Amino acid sequence: MSTAAATRAAARTAGRAWLAGLAARHRYELAVPEGERRRLAAAWLLLGVAALVGSGVFSVLLVAARAPFLAPLFPAADFFHTALVVHVDLSVLVWFVAFAGLLWTAASRDRMLDLAWVGFTLAVLGAATMAAAPFLGAGRPVMANYVPVLDEPVFMSGLGLFGLGFAATSLRALAAPARVGLDLAPEGALRFGLNAAAVAAALAIVALAWSWGGVPRALAGKAYYELLFWGPGHVVQFAWTLVMLVAWLWLASASGAPVPLSPRVATLLFAIALAAVFVTPVIYLAWDVTAVEHQKMFTWQMRFGGGLAILPMGLAVVAALARAGPAPDAAARPLRAALVTSLALFAAGGAIGFLIQGSDVRIPAHYHGAIVGVTLAMMGLAYALMPKLGLGTPDARLAAWQPWIYGGGQLLHVVGLVWSGGYGVQRKVAGAAQVLRTPQEIAGMALMGLGGLVAVAGGVLFLVVVLRAIARRHRS
Repeated sequence: MSTAAATRAAARTAGRAWLAGLAARHRYELAVPEGERRRLAAAWLLLGVAALVGSGVFSVLLVAARAPFLAPLFPAADFFHTALVVHVDLSVLVWFVAFAGLLWTAASRDRMLDLAWVGFTLAVLGAATMAAAPFLGAGRPVMANYVPVLDEPVFMSGLGLFGLGFAATSLRALAAPARVGLDLAPEGALRFGLNAAAVAAALAIVALAWSWGGVPRALAGKAYYELLFWGPGHVVQFAWTLVMLVAWLWLASASGAPVPLSPRVATLLFAIALAAVFVTPVIYLAWDVTAVEHQKMFTWQMRFGGGLAILPMGLAVVAALARAGPAPDAAARPLRAALVTSLALFAAGGAIGFLIQGSDVRIPAHYHGAIVGVTLAMMGLAYALMPKLGLGTPDARLAAWQPWIYGGGQLLHVVGLVWSGGYGVQRKVAGAAQVLRTPQEIAGMALMGLGGLVAVAGGVLFLVVVLRAIARRHRS
């Protein structure tokens, strides 16, 4: 070997050793709280799981509502879209808020716990009311972006209660944060990331109030709710993204692939991910809620705002995974699987966002990838936290398969949508209204459907794993 080659090899070896040493010194995990905060954190996780169970029930009702002999048995004329509204809100809105509530509880101090329980209680009452609304009200589904609704009093009352619970929970997280300090430790960096997520959530609530004051009362139906939720819907995505970044670092450490980032660098990246949120007041002050520029600026805020932090942190996690060996034990394998699939789906969703032109099915491909990336990170962290919260230990074998089935199915779903979107298949249409003319369009939508079925199986498997663990815990 030449002297130059030997020098390069030595440099690479030294670099790998330095990275390994850095990763070994920085294990990103939060200590699980004791006492009342532990009970509250467990309660938030149970609410999230209950929301996913309810979402699964409504997915069955979606099928039944289109069956020729069963459709007349349902209370609303358009029960399919009615069930779809509740299915989406339970599986995204309630699940995400519940998991954020869990982590904010773990990262906070033992202060203002009465307000924390008030927020949780309001969230439970709101979610239950939304789930019951299709059987009590007249329906009138509105498929608005971010928060689809049933435009009738029962559902809107439930959504309002849930919103108040979310507001109380996020504001309590801001009012009772654990001290991070200047001498940052890995745990302090994660706390900072969760505090940043709470700031984004609070700003989303401010944006909702601002939009509510600015949307013309003369508007009704989809036009009204689209404008109402457009700004806050974009802003709250930063909260979910910050929660996902925290989960990535945590899952990497817990699965034997610690990330070679110092706590200071991780904290800086969390701060960068939050920075774009503070453009929100500028957008509201510069343009009316009804202005096209208002909508475009929020789209650009989400598309470009968080990338400066997400990309380097994602690359650092990928580098840690590339350097790490297999998961060290059976308990770590589900966490590793959830981390890898979360990275893949979120990256796919982000990349697709830059391909969007017009209003075709590449738009749902984009947000399905991003949303499922966040969901998989939360699912993996749920597996890690359940034993520490006294909710039982998941079956490691089934839990290790679940992210691959769910994530793999969703990836097929997304690829099918991108394929079809390239041929101009429009979003928010179904059946004959899709006008699938070519074999390519038909093949793309068939792949989408197959992936959706596989993903549903993966989602059901998550519930089976979690509920079996809880049941075994109660029997023991």
